[in-house]
Amino acid sequence: QAQLMESGGGLVQPGGSLRISCAASVSTFNTSALAWYRQPPGSEREYIGTIFAHGSGRYEESIKGRFTFSRDNGKKTVYLQMNNLKPEDTAVYYCNVDLRYTVGSRPWNWGPGTQVIVSR
Repeated sequence: QAQLMESGGGLVQPGGSLRISCAASVSTFNTSALAWYRQPPGSEREYIGTIFAHGSGRYEESIKGRFTFSRDNGKKTVYLQMNNLKPEDTAVYYCNVDLRYTVGSRPWNWGPGTQVIVSR
């Protein structure tokens, strides 16, 4: 069963930057599309985008132009570079396999997430 571990969250001021990571222990990582999600305080988990197996990304409007996805298949890790952070980006961030773009996969166990707080 695939395991995920997010890391790198923290407190950052508005306008600042942060890079978070999501490491996966799964043999099919290199051929899997990974989706990023976030759960703001008191809200449901929301989808924010996908990094495809070949490295390109699909971004929701809320993060387009500010966030960038990348991946290192050798380390089985995806990264989320967040720039020009806003208070509304405060959330716990997660990744998971994107089943819409990953053939033959089953859902992976959710990791613990990593907390990002954007505040002065």
